[in-house]
Amino acid sequence: MRTNIIIDDELIKEALKITGIKTKKEIVNIALKELIENHKRKNLMDLKGKIQFDENYDYKKMRENHDIS
Repeated sequence: MRTNIIIDDELIKEALKITGIKTKKEIVNIALKELIENHKRKNLMDLKGKIQFDENYDYKKMRENHDIS
């Protein structure tokens, strides 16, 4: 999607400098991806304490049964 936006030049300069990325387009795309990932991670954190696991659940045993050799 082609979009024209006004972006803070100082933010772009700093992002280019600290990342080594060469283009504004790539900086914006990476920033959007990171924003989305952070929000998804935050949404998962909201579940903390709300999920109850079976007391007999043995993740180590499950790993042994699904070991790919």
